[in-house]
Amino acid sequence: MLTRVYNIKKQGQVWKACGDPKAKPSYLVDKNLESAVKFIVRKFPAVETRNNNQQLAQLQKEKSEILKNLALYYFTFVDVMEFKDHVCELLNTIDACQVFFDITVNFDLTKNYLDLVVTYTTLMTILSRIEERKAIIGLYNYAHEMTHGASDREYPRLGQMIVDYENPLKKLMEEFVPHGKSLSDALISLQMVYPRRNLSADQWRNAQLLSLISAPSTMLNPAQSDTMPCEYLSLDAMEKWIVFGFILCHAVLNSDAAALSLWKLALQSSTCLCLFRDEVFHIHKAAEDLFVNIRGYNKRINDIRECKEQALGSMHRERRKFLRSALKELATVLADQPGLLGPKALFVFMALSFARDEIIWLLRHADNIQKKSTDDFIDKHIAELIFYMEELRAHVRKYGPVMQRYYVQYLSGFDAVVLNELVQNLSVCPEDESIIMSSFVNTMTSLSVKQVEDGEVFDFRGMRLDWFRLQAYTSVSKASLGIADHKELGKMMNTIIFHTKMVDSLVEMLVETSDLSIFCFYSRAFEKMFQQCLELPSQSRHSICFPLLCTHFMSCTHELCPEEVNTHTQTHILSLCNMFLDEMAKQARNLITDICTEQCTLSDQLLPKHCAKTISQAVNKKSKKATGKKGEPEREKPGVESMRKNRLLVTNLDKLHTALSELCFSINYVPNLAVWEHTFTPREYLTSHLEIRFTKSIVGMTMYNQATQEIAKPSELLTSVRAYMTVLQSIENYVTIDITRVFNNVLLQQTQHLDSHGEPTITSLYTNWYLETLLRQVSNGHIAYFPAMKAFVNLPTENELTFNAEEYSDISEMRSLSELLGPYGMKFLSESLMWHISSQVAELKKLVVENMEVLTQMRTSFDKPEHMAALFKKLTSVDSVLKRMTIIGVILSFRSLAQEALRDVRDTHTHTHTHTRTHVAMNVYELSSAAGLPCEIDPALVVALSSQKSENISPEEEYKIACLLMVFVAVSLPTLASNVMSQYSPAIEGHCNNIHCLAKAINQIAAALFTIHKGSIEDRLKEFLLASSSLLKIGQETDKMTTRNRESVYLLLDMIVQESPFLTMDLLESCFPYVLLRNAYHAVYKQSISANA
Repeated sequence: MLTRVYNIKKQGQVWKACGDPKAKPSYLVDKNLESAVKFIVRKFPAVETRNNNQQLAQLQKEKSEILKNLALYYFTFVDVMEFKDHVCELLNTIDACQVFFDITVNFDLTKNYLDLVVTYTTLMTILSRIEERKAIIGLYNYAHEMTHGASDREYPRLGQMIVDYENPLKKLMEEFVPHGKSLSDALISLQMVYPRRNLSADQWRNAQLLSLISAPSTMLNPAQSDTMPCEYLSLDAMEKWIVFGFILCHAVLNSDAAALSLWKLALQSSTCLCLFRDEVFHIHKAAEDLFVNIRGYNKRINDIRECKEQALGSMHRERRKFLRSALKELATVLADQPGLLGPKALFVFMALSFARDEIIWLLRHADNIQKKSTDDFIDKHIAELIFYMEELRAHVRKYGPVMQRYYVQYLSGFDAVVLNELVQNLSVCPEDESIIMSSFVNTMTSLSVKQVEDGEVFDFRGMRLDWFRLQAYTSVSKASLGIADHKELGKMMNTIIFHTKMVDSLVEMLVETSDLSIFCFYSRAFEKMFQQCLELPSQSRHSICFPLLCTHFMSCTHELCPEEVNTHTQTHILSLCNMFLDEMAKQARNLITDICTEQCTLSDQLLPKHCAKTISQAVNKKSKKATGKKGEPEREKPGVESMRKNRLLVTNLDKLHTALSELCFSINYVPNLAVWEHTFTPREYLTSHLEIRFTKSIVGMTMYNQATQEIAKPSELLTSVRAYMTVLQSIENYVTIDITRVFNNVLLQQTQHLDSHGEPTITSLYTNWYLETLLRQVSNGHIAYFPAMKAFVNLPTENELTFNAEEYSDISEMRSLSELLGPYGMKFLSESLMWHISSQVAELKKLVVENMEVLTQMRTSFDKPEHMAALFKKLTSVDSVLKRMTIIGVILSFRSLAQEALRDVRDTHTHTHTHTRTHVAMNVYELSSAAGLPCEIDPALVVALSSQKSENISPEEEYKIACLLMVFVAVSLPTLASNVMSQYSPAIEGHCNNIHCLAKAINQIAAALFTIHKGSIEDRLKEFLLASSSLLKIGQETDKMTTRNRESVYLLLDMIVQESPFLTMDLLESCFPYVLLRNAYHAVYKQSISANA
């Protein structure tokens, strides 16, 4: 009933769990019905349909829809009325029977009686707060009358009830006058319980409450009390009983000092009470408003005002402080010695109940009290208290069988014997009572530990119901066996009932004493507490308690309102749990990122580039030179950060590690948690966040700037990535996650062109940079490939480049690049290089086609030097052919460096060394090439060139073009001698204009083209050598400009043969005398020595 009325109050439909303004019935906001609704509310509860046809005309049209849609609301109010009738009838029966109430004796009867009174009062109070109640009931009744010709039969009584309970407490005070005796007796019995529960933290501390180790000698003794169920009774519930109870039977406050004492104590404890969920009742204002109109109550009003002043939060703040340490001690001891859960179970449920009361008090007051001093209503350590509650709950769930064994033995070996003696000593025992008592003894006696070991399911609900029934029998005034005269029996039975609950109702006991599902209705406060917890490093280890609290929320819906489950309450709770775990993972990820940044900085200090200054200082010291400015601070060496003068010195890295270990403790606390048929795994949140951040960090550490075309050196990036990975690897020490999976997922994605989110990877960034920046500058003549150094080197030019090519292309950098990109990434780099080569080959073919006729003639005239010279003059775009072939050679040289680096990296990883050339089929070439092995025919180049499709050209024509291309290159070589940059340098084993790269280009292009066209590579290269014998003619030239670098160009032929797996020096000798090559080498070396001199 409370749930349904509460939902109407929240303006939602009955089947809505939380108030949603959009769910408000349209009839209450329809402009056409506005005047009719106002008229109905004004006349309520009277019904006038005759003289107001104009105002009610619109109702006539909507009547069937109104009946249909408002029926659920209307009949909920009818149900409230019927409930009220039943309560009144029961209260009258209780009075007539003069029932004896004492919370310490007939606990169940007294508790349920007081709960009934409070539920009834709460229901009528919430009902009076529904603003649209008159409109809903009136509209429905008018629609009913228009449809059926008469008012609904329940309407007259229902309308009168709504009017009577406009001020519900005032009406209830009148109603409860005859029930005052029973109610006051039940309330006054709390004087033995409530004051003992409502003590200050200092009193708890002095009594060493909840401590298992304060008295070691009694540690194994069972925790006992004459009032077992009262020890863990909710303080919140008792305060509601006292406040509402004494408002309803207020006369007793003037006549009974015990009643007045309880009343004052309750008023001092809280300023507002929970009616239902987030509906609250402001005690002092309501009580003052009620008493102000009663004659002679000035003293009571003064009491209320005094108590209001004294109702401060400091007492509760101190209690929470005490409970944090008490629950921590209790949880720690029980974790070490779970066997103590048997004898000390009462302590556990007391601790849970006390902590739950204080948490709910804070939640309720923080949301509803506006005070200048808010310190008492903000607790940044609340998470710690909730966490220890969760630990205790986990212990109870985990070690339930331990408790079952203990209490099964307790019930059969002690309780059954004591109860039997008590029953035997009863002077009077009617037959019905005797039968029930005997059944208790028999049930307990039949218990054995074997039942626990066999996993038998216990159920003592029947026994507990029998005891409730027995309390009712023995509490009426004319009972033969009056429980008021046999209080020992009542107290013993209460203890036995507690022991039975320890066997069959542990989960229900946990809900009863520690359910915090009310947080579901205080979402804003809940989220705020979570944020405060994360902000405080010392509390972050307890942050898991917030997702764990979400598992409580399944009990916030009522079993008789199943429709609440499938609403946005469920969605909201799931999103809350998701948000908490996500925020925790984000926080951990940010801490890890900060640690990684620090470690990357430290790793950077160890890079070779930073040692130059140290070496310089050492050299200067040795030569006793002045070291520059006096007083210049000496550079700190790497590792200084690890030297500590004392342990009190805390670095930023220490703080980060501490914060991370605290937070990771929380993430690792539970492997998973279930919330409404959904399972959440906290560690997976961290894993996914680490993957995303690691991906972004790797790409970020490349420091690629598209505008300036700057990028980090591969070796420096590799150092940073390794430092990052070392930190991530250490996370496994904190959390049970598979960090290798993170590495595999992230690093494998980085070997592709784009990652799983479609973002560029280091593979695409480096491929783009090497192609568009480094190799483009080679084509522009600013950089040369030095075979001797196996690197690209900057040439002295007017406009200095922004980067040093050698620092990006030497052996160590290329190996680092191979480590970073892996075989997949290097394959992508190769494919991109080959795409550029194929575009150059396409242009070369066009130039061949332009010169097709001349080249065809030249191909048959190698032995006619004069005719060849004449034909050569007819050729066009000779320089373009050589330039494009040089570009191809440069790209292939770069690829060769990359492949060699990949092979070296593979060898270090697999500890095998492969230096053999492969003579096998193409598909094996592809596999070999992917592993970095050298191949006679480059499979990537073959694939790139085969993808070129020329329209309207037959395969025979394509083959001819390929043959003529080789001829074109061969006959063009002599023109290189006139280029001032074509001089061979022995120091670099090449030419500054990169023409030495032609050797690689000619061999690789020939091998690829004639593999595609199924021609003989050897024959075509022999033809190339024949064609290139035209170089001999420049030996006969007299023009110094034309022949200035003749010897340097001669060496190209030697390079071509050396580079080729298909040509031999014998073949070259047949076309070009070796003596010329020997003389050429002698000349260039001599020239180099004289130039250096």
